[in-house]
Parts: sequence; C-alpha cells; structure tokens
Amino acid sequence: MARVLCLTLNPALDLSVSLERLTPGAVNRTRETHLTAAGKGVNVARVLADLGHDVTVSGFLGADNDGPFLRAFEAMGVEDAFLRVPGETRINAKLAEADGRVTDINGPGVAIDAAAWQRLLDGLDTRIDDPRRRPDAVVIAGSLPPGVAPTDLAGLIARLRGAGLPVWVDTSGEALTRAIEARTTAVKPNEQELAAWAGESLESAEARLKAALRLYAAGIEEAVISAGPAGVLWVSRRGAWQAMPPRLAVASTVGAGDTLLAALLHGVLSGHPPDQALRLATALSAESVRHLGVGNLHADDFPQLQQQTRVRRLNDVDAGGALA
Repeated sequence: MARVLCLTLNPALDLSVSLERLTPGAVNRTRETHLTAAGKGVNVARVLADLGHDVTVSGFLGADNDGPFLRAFEAMGVEDAFLRVPGETRINAKLAEADGRVTDINGPGVAIDAAAWQRLLDGLDTRIDDPRRRPDAVVIAGSLPPGVAPTDLAGLIARLRGAGLPVWVDTSGEALTRAIEARTTAVKPNEQELAAWAGESLESAEARLKAALRLYAAGIEEAVISAGPAGVLWVSRRGAWQAMPPRLAVASTVGAGDTLLAALLHGVLSGHPPDQALRLATALSAESVRHLGVGNLHADDFPQLQQQTRVRRLNDVDAGGALA
C-alpha cells in the first residue's frame, strides 16, 4: 500500500452530540455524546489507515491537551508528526438532529506564528528528501488556523507540487480559491463550496457538472464534488463520472466528505478502475451517515451498499474542460 501524509493545520476535539431536535434557548436532552480527536485530515487518516495504507499525520496541536490525540493515533496505527505549539487545541461542537440537520459550532484554533510555520515547512522538506519517509501523496484538509493565510496554503501546495508530490485538498472559501490557483492535484468541495468558488447557484446536476469541468480546465487533475443525496461527481483524465449512493437513514453527515476523499484517493493510489474506485468511495461515504464518525469498511452490509451504489460514466473530458 501507499505512504500518505495527512496534514491537519487546524485540528479539533470534536464534541459530537446527537439529539432528536435542537431547540435554541431551551434545555436539550442528548441521545449520544462523543468527544473525539478529529479535524478533517485526521478523519481522512482514519479511513486510509483502515484501508491498509502507511499513514502519517501532521499539522499543529496545542501542547496542553494533546492526550486524546495521542491515544487516537495509537489506536489508528498512524505515525504522529504533529508539531506541538503553546495552548490548547480547539473544541468544536457538532449537533446532529434526527432529521439529518447538523449545526457546527467551531472555534478559531491555536494561533500559529511565523516560526511555527517555518518549522512545519522545514520538517516537510526533511521528510520529502528522505526516500524512506517520502510520501506517495499528501492530503491537506480542513480550515486554516489563526496566523496562517490562504496565501501560505498556496505556497505550501506549490512547495509540495514542486517536489513532485500529488496533493489532495479539502477546504473552503478563499483557501479553496488559492489552492485551485496553486494547481493542487485534487479538490473535493461540496456543492455549496463549489458554488461559492464558481460564483453562481449550482442547484442542478448540469450546473454542478459544468462547474466541475471548469475546475478541470483550471488545472485540477481530480475534481471531486460531493452533493449529499444528489451523489458524487468526479472529473479527471479518466472522464466524467457520477455515482448515486444508496438511500439510508441519516444520523450525521459529519465525516462523510472526509470518508469520500480518503476512499477515492485509495482507489487512485491503488490503480483501481474508475468505476470501482468511485463505487467504493461513495458507498463508504454513504455508510458513514448512519452514525457518528467516518465510514466503517467492516460493516456487515457494506458489500450490499456497494451493490446498491449506481455509477455511470457521463463522457470523456477534453483538455479544455468540456465534454468531448
């Protein structure tokens, strides 16, 4: 299997709360409550490790409360290369209601100064130059902490791409725009994040496909669009593909996008045919919405979920970003 480096620049302890219905201003009773070491890149690492890859996690952790992360990394079987910085890693609250609605209450994160950022860059350079530790791919997922600008992210991507590494990015807003401008290998926006980048509403499948093709034309080799029940679009040199997930009761969508990115990267790194890679990724992402956390590859009915996932090729894609 491949060696993958997962960067979470702004990790969090996720307080996931499941309740029937959130009533603001009132006392709410929870059905389940979990505190988990998380962050989008950590979630991606969980899935990749479960799929058998050699995973290293890195980024910035507050030194004052890294215990849950240490225990999580040991349980995941991943290498901990996080830099410790003064302070506490933020706690994010995710309130998941019975109808599938999720309310996120996210903190800003630990402030990162120029010296800490340079330490991260120097450590990456050392890892890349070492054939025994050089990753086959890098994932950068999640928001940016205070002190790290979208232009810093663009510079990091350019540095990694200049070293010949594929870089998969999952972020939003200006950070996503800068990542695209830096010609990152892959991006995985949801339909709202894609619409913000495209500057227009993307309510139809045709509009989402057009925007995905624009991403490909802008130099993004793997444009992956997640649209919840409306499915997944994947535009690359392999063509334009669409997958429709099976219909499942939604308990929480937290972790679904991270699962999708990780499983699709797994398929690409493993050289799987595109329909097989997209089917696995979409089915595993769908499995994750039934519970808190990322998708469970070992769910008893996962083979059935894959069979129920519909995948079709829309057409070839030309270099200009239009359907051939």
